[in-house]
Amino acid sequence: MPGISLYTLSVWVLPLVIAITFHEAAHGFVAYRLGDNTAWNLGRVSFNPLRHIDAFGTVILPGILLLSHAPFLFGYAKPVPVNFRNLNHPRIDMVWVALAGPATNILLALLAASAFHGLGFIPGNSAQWVADNLKNALIINVILAVFNMLPIPPLDGGRVAVGLLPSVLAAPLSRLEPYGLLILIGGLLLLPMLGRQLDLNLDVISTIVKTVTGYVIQFLLLVTGNI
Repeated sequence: MPGISLYTLSVWVLPLVIAITFHEAAHGFVAYRLGDNTAWNLGRVSFNPLRHIDAFGTVILPGILLLSHAPFLFGYAKPVPVNFRNLNHPRIDMVWVALAGPATNILLALLAASAFHGLGFIPGNSAQWVADNLKNALIINVILAVFNMLPIPPLDGGRVAVGLLPSVLAAPLSRLEPYGLLILIGGLLLLPMLGRQLDLNLDVISTIVKTVTGYVIQFLLLVTGNI
């Protein structure tokens, strides 16, 4: 690909694929433990990335963002199927299933930050490659967790909100799920474009994600003794 090296691909795509794979597998595993074996029976409770990769969301979209020097890298996988009616306690268990993905990403980010302390044991010719993978694993996992916790169905944060809010608020929020992707496209692409025309900063979603991501990364670096 013009403008992008194999080295850049290896230090961005590898941690992205791992982050997405673990995120989706965590959803399926927690759903299985709480009574729904839909994902388990389909072989989606797996750390094999080929079971989760979406050609556009996992490969093409991140590549486009890299080539266009987007402010952050983002991707997604094929959603793990969950039949919430099969869960032992559908409403609250839906919350646990939704939280499993972002929580797994935060755990992976914590492990990546902790692993910085082991870079001194890596041979010199490999240390930079490992360091770049760990740095990007930290960034990608935190972005994935923060973005997915936005309270917009079908993102994980939307499902958490639907499970925790009183019915009078949860019902109308859940009805937004078929339009969630359009809302995200509007917030991520159309609103900023409109804002540039009006000389206003309407890049609300990206600003929220970048700001919260920055705070979470600083916290993880602090608790792992890196700052």
